[in-house]
Amino acid sequence: MCGIVGLFIKDKGLEPQLGHLLSGMLTTMCDRGPDSAGFAVYGQPKDGIAKITLQAETPEVAFAGLAAAIETLVGAPVGFSVKTSHAVLSVPSDKADAVRTALRRDHPAIRIMGAGDSIEIYKEIGYPTDVAKRFDLDQMVGTHGIGHTRMATESAVTTLGAHPFSTGSDQCLVHNGSLSNHNNLRRNLKHDGMTFETENDSEVAAAYLTWRMDQGLSLGQALEKSLDDLDGFYTFVVGTKNGFGVLRDPVACKPAVLAETDQYVAFGSEYRALVGLPGIETARVWEPEPATVYFWER
Repeated sequence: MCGIVGLFIKDKGLEPQLGHLLSGMLTTMCDRGPDSAGFAVYGQPKDGIAKITLQAETPEVAFAGLAAAIETLVGAPVGFSVKTSHAVLSVPSDKADAVRTALRRDHPAIRIMGAGDSIEIYKEIGYPTDVAKRFDLDQMVGTHGIGHTRMATESAVTTLGAHPFSTGSDQCLVHNGSLSNHNNLRRNLKHDGMTFETENDSEVAAAYLTWRMDQGLSLGQALEKSLDDLDGFYTFVVGTKNGFGVLRDPVACKPAVLAETDQYVAFGSEYRALVGLPGIETARVWEPEPATVYFWER
């Protein structure tokens, strides 16, 4: 019984409030997932710069001297911003793959949470209100974001097991439900070169969508394909650099509600997650249909 929220801004004037609004939505879902929480925020990209979100159990040790080491590697200045157990490393885009390889090879205590031109991902064990406050979600600015509060049912409560899961550049997924064929899918995706950090079924769903989009499909097309290939009960909210998608399985037993105005599109596991949004009283509000892809892109 996890909680999902998402907010896709259509009115640029509302972008400075993204973090504040998303924080309110996320913390409303605390009782649906008190074990851990996480969120992804998409900001405005900077030309020629890629961002890599990092996490460490002992950041004061793992992050010490890291920026200088990466500057030596890439031969250029890098940005490095620390928020408690997480950090965002900003590097030249053409060096991002080399940096990720070096991080995995030379810094085993550091985990890569996500990477891309726009995305930052923060997730930790703890009550959702505490996680949101710890990483200053209320102050973040962006174009769209998704969040998740987890009640673990099939895997351990760990930082890596928290959502969102990111398996592709500027892509992430949050999930409420359970996949019944994730073990077979994981084996097939590994055979095709996908890698996994956890045994969580939600990571398999994220990797499946990345695999499909690497074949040239759009997010909407990948979600359509997933209806044939993913078995189980699920509600997905997925983010890409420019897009925001929602999908429920054909039975659709997991709760979900969408709202849309001229300013935004919002998703919540329950309507109470949306009541603090501006103009919600005049929004178009509906329950997304089973086996139907909803997708917005700027």
